[in-house]
Amino acid sequence: MQKIGAAIWGAGWVAGEHARAWMNNPHCELVAIGSRRRSSAERLASKLGVEATLYANEEDPWKAYDELLNDPRVAVLSICTPHHLHAEAGVRAAQAGKHFFIEKPIALNKEDLVRLRDAVRSAKVKTIVGFVLRWNPFFESVKALIQKGALGRLYYAEVDYWSHIDEWWSGFQWAVKKESGGSAFLTAGCHAIDAIRWFMEDEVTEVTAYSTQWDFRWEFPPTIVGILKFTRGAIGKSCTSIECRMPYNFNVDLLGTEGTVRYNGEEAGRVWSDVLFPNQTGWTQIHTILPDTAEVTHHPFQAQINHFVNCILEDKESHCNVEDAVKTHEICLALDQSAETGQPVRLPLID
Repeated sequence: MQKIGAAIWGAGWVAGEHARAWMNNPHCELVAIGSRRRSSAERLASKLGVEATLYANEEDPWKAYDELLNDPRVAVLSICTPHHLHAEAGVRAAQAGKHFFIEKPIALNKEDLVRLRDAVRSAKVKTIVGFVLRWNPFFESVKALIQKGALGRLYYAEVDYWSHIDEWWSGFQWAVKKESGGSAFLTAGCHAIDAIRWFMEDEVTEVTAYSTQWDFRWEFPPTIVGILKFTRGAIGKSCTSIECRMPYNFNVDLLGTEGTVRYNGEEAGRVWSDVLFPNQTGWTQIHTILPDTAEVTHHPFQAQINHFVNCILEDKESHCNVEDAVKTHEICLALDQSAETGQPVRLPLID
């Protein structure tokens, strides 16, 4: 059977993990790598040991990108550019009829969010968004507990993204700018917002947020906290701090009518369930791979890309596609708006 031709656009920090996952999938072949700088594309190809066609044009990167999209061997691609370039790259990929994996955030404003969503709807291409933690084994364990009724009905969720983002990250210089980084939630905390939606299996109707700032290298407040209201009466809270002085921490607290899940950076997650463990006298630990580092080599890109390939082969939509991700990004934009105006913001923002 002919293999699916895959390409990488943007040869930075996360691109290597995308490329390896495409190469390790038995149905795919990495045929092209594109970047603004040819040296970056060459370096990634050399690191991977692959003979892919390279597309680069430092004076006109979009010209190189369009050439990659016009390559008839390319059927699917990963968009791994800086944040402010994601939406335009996704729109062009959809218009070219290519399936694509787009890193988060998929857009930095409502207008680009609508433009990308509508381009995908029109082209009917398959998409998946880089909320890779949905495939983290701890997330999968918690999701299974929820679906089996071990926690009962969730009425409160608290998920936080705390990570000291600094010059150790190659993208720091553009991430600190509002025009290319967006906000603390869009740059990083959207993972926490997506996790709340994923666990609660419900949509947010209103948010109220507050922000503060102590590291003034950022052009936007790097610490923000929001309260969320859900359609079925549940509430939630999410805090993002990317100026904190501490190791990466992804806090998860879920309260349900029959049980609770907690993870706050310990060696294991914890579960209390009246359904699974009657007369429980102590927390039951969940020993598995945890969301405990920002290092991309730790993230389950292979599982996510395997899922996406199956969606393409079976002509079905992913639960993590652009259409779904729009809802996560709407919440992030609403939280930023609320923190700026000091007023609650109703959702959805987009018709």
